Amino acid sequence: MAADGERDGPMITFLPVGAPAVVACNRGRVRGHRPMGGHGGASRTAVLVCQGRAVAHGRIAVDRFDDPTAMMFLRADERGVVEWVRGGVPPRGWGARLEFEMVRACGEVMVPRTVAIDEALREAVGGADGDREVRRAEQLVVLGAGLDGRPWRMPELAGVAVFEVDHPASQRDKLDRLGDADRLGDAGPPGTAPRFAPVDFSRDDLDAALTSVGHRPTVPTVWIWEGVVPYLTRGQVAATTRVVAGRSTPGSRLIVHYHAPALSALLGRLAGRVLTIVSRRPDPMAREPNRSAWTPAAMRRMLAAHGFTVRRDDDLLTLARRLAVPVRHRQSLRNGHVVVADLLVADFDTV
Repeated sequence: MAADGERDGPMITFLPVGAPAVVACNRGRVRGHRPMGGHGGASRTAVLVCQGRAVAHGRIAVDRFDDPTAMMFLRADERGVVEWVRGGVPPRGWGARLEFEMVRACGEVMVPRTVAIDEALREAVGGADGDREVRRAEQLVVLGAGLDGRPWRMPELAGVAVFEVDHPASQRDKLDRLGDADRLGDAGPPGTAPRFAPVDFSRDDLDAALTSVGHRPTVPTVWIWEGVVPYLTRGQVAATTRVVAGRSTPGSRLIVHYHAPALSALLGRLAGRVLTIVSRRPDPMAREPNRSAWTPAAMRRMLAAHGFTVRRDDDLLTLARRLAVPVRHRQSLRNGHVVVADLLVADFDTV
């Protein structure tokens, strides 16, 4: 039985549980190979995730979630469906309604994921982990940054060196969006602007790319790896984690969003393909295959093999319930996880 306010059934009669709405958002950003429409840059799911944050801003978990940058990163045609959803009036027609439901569901998924990652980041850059004082992280690396707006919306990053790593095509698209003064206005990061490192995680040298933009391995770093792991093989995930560990000093933190194995994800993907074909809408997951899924135990072992100690590992359903946000797709939320792991040594606990 579902808890109060939750249901296992579809959001609308033609959108089954696990269909593209939640599947795409729970997966999140990809490496940037697939352009959004004719814009030639960010992946469709990168834009969808940004639309989800824009939908949720000021409407869902308002005391914990806030992202005024999301709407600014969107182009005019991308903002239209956001305004539909925020207005609460579903459009007519299969295609428009499907897009509406995808963006609405994405907003519900992005809130628990974003809040969990933001809180873990604040702990690290603030030098606190619960009641424990820890060494303050002075650098942030966002792996697969997409249209992430943290450097622009989090005042806690004012004294932190920020590095964004993403596929070259996605990064070019983001820089184009940042260059649109009419849309972004006077908005700017609270501290130093991010440094950008173009990297394809499947083949490029992450270590060399970070060195080239000035990342310092001797300074504690927070690493955010959100919406990327599902698109990499286990070997690629382990290889990237090896580089992260090699460029981390004690006091560093790695925050990973990943997926647990689930038949519902496969079924939802298949259903989503059918719906997008019928509605003649682009499939946000086309040519973006899942390549790895991890049980919490397997993820813990992989991180431990590279020196990271897991502090917590929560599924998105648990996080959503803590925030009292709407829960319409329990299984899909349950499959998504956010794990927080720290690099420690025996004689390093407090400052």
